[in-house]
Amino acid sequence: MPFFYTGNEVYYGLDHADDSNIWYNEKVTDEWYHHFNGQFARQSLLFLLTTATRGMIDTVYKNYTGALHALPAAYPDSSKGRPDKAQLSGFFKYLQLAKSCEIFTVNNSQRSWDKVTPLYAPAKLESSLTHAFQDENDPFIKSRLWFQLVRYYYFRDNDAANAKSVAIFNKYKDGFAKDLTYYRALGYVAGYYYHQKNYALSNYLYSLCYNYSYELKIPSYWSFHPQNETDWKATLRMAKNKDEQITLWQMLGIQYDENRAMKEIIALDPKSEKLDLLLSRMVNSHESSGIYSDPVNPDSVRKSYLDGKHLVETMALKGNTAKPYFWSLAAGYINYLDSNYKAAGKFYAIAKKQFPPGDVNVQAQGKLLDILLIVNKLKRMDATTERQLTEPLNWLADPTLGKSGSTLSKLRYSDAKGTVMQVIARLYHRQGNLVKEVCFNNNYVIYKDSAQVENLIKLLTKTNKTPFEKVMVRYYPVTLDNLYYHQALSLVYRQQTAKAIFLLKKMKPVEFVLYANPFNSRIMDCHDCDAAAPQKQKFTPLSFVQTLLKLQTEVKAGKNVYRNTWLMANAYYNITYYGNGRAFYQYEDLGIDTSPNALNTDLSGSGDDANAALDSHYDMAAATKYYTLALRNATTNEQRARCTFMLSKCAQNDSYNGVDNPNYIKKVINDTSYTYLNKYFQLLKNNYSKTAYYKEVLKECEYFKSYVDEK
Repeated sequence: MPFFYTGNEVYYGLDHADDSNIWYNEKVTDEWYHHFNGQFARQSLLFLLTTATRGMIDTVYKNYTGALHALPAAYPDSSKGRPDKAQLSGFFKYLQLAKSCEIFTVNNSQRSWDKVTPLYAPAKLESSLTHAFQDENDPFIKSRLWFQLVRYYYFRDNDAANAKSVAIFNKYKDGFAKDLTYYRALGYVAGYYYHQKNYALSNYLYSLCYNYSYELKIPSYWSFHPQNETDWKATLRMAKNKDEQITLWQMLGIQYDENRAMKEIIALDPKSEKLDLLLSRMVNSHESSGIYSDPVNPDSVRKSYLDGKHLVETMALKGNTAKPYFWSLAAGYINYLDSNYKAAGKFYAIAKKQFPPGDVNVQAQGKLLDILLIVNKLKRMDATTERQLTEPLNWLADPTLGKSGSTLSKLRYSDAKGTVMQVIARLYHRQGNLVKEVCFNNNYVIYKDSAQVENLIKLLTKTNKTPFEKVMVRYYPVTLDNLYYHQALSLVYRQQTAKAIFLLKKMKPVEFVLYANPFNSRIMDCHDCDAAAPQKQKFTPLSFVQTLLKLQTEVKAGKNVYRNTWLMANAYYNITYYGNGRAFYQYEDLGIDTSPNALNTDLSGSGDDANAALDSHYDMAAATKYYTLALRNATTNEQRARCTFMLSKCAQNDSYNGVDNPNYIKKVINDTSYTYLNKYFQLLKNNYSKTAYYKEVLKECEYFKSYVDEK
């Protein structure tokens, strides 16, 4: 069960009690299922107990008794089995009453930020519950009615009625089994004493609930609140035996002072399993927050840390706990966290001699900690080190249970694997080996260097890899096809389409098609509009680049220069961030975030270079080049107007990119503000205002309209 500390949560995934309405659902359903000897469909029980309204319950009951031949389609199938009729009748009678109690016990409306509205039990329900309890003969149902009465009086709105919850509990408690229902009722008695400020008794009763079952641990934990030392000692005096004392100390250790609690439990019984739980929480706490987690009082935190560390080391050396290898591993690991690797290795060696024979889970835990220790002691990577790490890295890539080959589902190794990869990558980075570095820490820096990418391709295609190279490739998340695509993409942006086609053809066939026609243009950029428009031709990345090459070839031959340069300009515009074909570069998958925000951070000390690699996705140079060529070769003013406006868009996009475009300048107004002046706007207005395209631009482009109106 996930009864362990992790990060800022009290338990794995259980940092708050918002699910308290459903906390017991599965357990209660199981109890009723066994009560009916499996003759009542479990899903139907779950539906009736946790979801159904009173009206729904009545409908299902009529179906069972034959008064209703078929259930509505939304109801779960409840026809399986043949429940005892007397049990069935008692169940439905009880369920109607239990649903009446949900109005004050189940609250789905309040949230943590709302003003808390107390829930009170209605007075009219008392008679129904009392008579049902007195008349019931089935011990199973009677115990639940007793629980309902205890809870009912707890939720009444006056002290006299609240006190009845304790009276009802005490009067009948010896007549029922000490099961989940009993301890849930006891929890309300504890709650009553808490409200009466009898904290010592309240905390003692909560500890009994806590100790009963996993289901009761969380709510009991939240309710356990010793107020002061006097109050706490009074609680301890109520413990009837050593086990109850240990439970109390464990609860105190979880909430307040694990060092003190562990010392007290050791004095009572060093072999208690409750001691092991506190040990695990101490290790998790040290692992997540370190020894300086409180900036206000770091000396106190450090003293507590060192005190706990000394305690664990002492117990590890004594070896008198129930599972001494846990303590030895913990002592080693805490020293590892302190970078005291020599001491860590000493305790790990002790633990290995204590491992239970055949316990592959414990052996795997030891191996995992050994790998962390080995890697963090490394000073550099060389051939000898690589041979030493080959087997551990292979195991860490896919840890298994001994010879069985089963996956270690309970071994928390993801963080350890990440740490190992970071350490190895850092060493390779210091040694200038970017290819091996990126295998363990994939980042964008290497991909801006075509020669380094070629080295990665050579590594992936190498037929006689060394054992270490084989394991290294297991850690590298990028495929050979991804690298081919990346190289091809870079070549396309550099307008080297023939070379790009060669690489694209080396890839496995790509079924992906661009969402819109990249050779089209529009006045207002609208990626989704272009994608939704009817398209006569669909382009894959390969067919798109092949079309680009054909256009380039015709331009060089002087054929249809205006048309071809116009289409090429549109294509290069559309495969930037601003166009309809940005999926062309988004198809690239290097296993890392290549968004501008992600690449604004320093990657291995080369943040600026990494940002430079982004230029192709935002750079308007190629589009500007071909729109300029199209403008020079245009034969009509309509064509010239189109080219001029698209050049203005390129200039505007450059301003968004922070690029100084000579055709896009700032005009200072009153020394306090400025506006942008787009030279292409001026050309469009002065030279092509008679064209139909000009009128379309004036209608669609607010920027241009503002410019014209200002003039």
